[in-house]
Amino acid sequence: MRGSKIGLEAAAEAQRSRVAVRALENSLVSLQMYQANISHYSFFADTSEDFASLSFVARLPRSFPRSGDFGGQVVRRLTFAVESGANSESRLVLRQNPVLFDPSVDEEENPLVLARNVQVFTLEFWGPRSKEWEPEWLYTNQLPKLIRFTLGFGQPNQKALKPEDVVTRVVTLSAVPVPMGMQTAGGAQARPPNLNPNPDLNTGLVPGNQNPNRGQKRSQ
Repeated sequence: MRGSKIGLEAAAEAQRSRVAVRALENSLVSLQMYQANISHYSFFADTSEDFASLSFVARLPRSFPRSGDFGGQVVRRLTFAVESGANSESRLVLRQNPVLFDPSVDEEENPLVLARNVQVFTLEFWGPRSKEWEPEWLYTNQLPKLIRFTLGFGQPNQKALKPEDVVTRVVTLSAVPVPMGMQTAGGAQARPPNLNPNPDLNTGLVPGNQNPNRGQKRSQ
């Protein structure tokens, strides 16, 4: 019975680590940025502490974890961070909130735990000038072309991780910042005349930014 319990716990941790890696990959390839609203779509990556943290906006599929809590709000800001949990274990957690809304109290206090016993979480970025992997990204209104993240899982007192406990992935960001002219009403004015004499000025609005049930709306 003791051996069976240990085996089940090990299998559960392995599954949780796969979920964490998949959540990072799937969200990064869904990343979005709009230059007309750059303050709401900024890309933040902090690698100055022992564990990295990452925050960005993505258009997420309905199969993404906790999507049911947000209804049709598919454009959300995601924040990945490592925090201390029970028994001083380090946990990789994820918080989400729709664009233009602050995180709800429930989401702040009860984030989604993607993985436990995290020993390593690092980020590297392909430098646009150096053409090498760089340990930090300082351009909040720009996106790197490649991101390499590393997650290592082990026990709290484990001094050295085994190779099989460390996962490294390289993600290509397919998204590019959407120019103002393509997002705002000004883009319609650049079209040939007489195509649409009465353009709809609301066509440039970004979908997925209203959700009265999730947090409090930021002041405009």
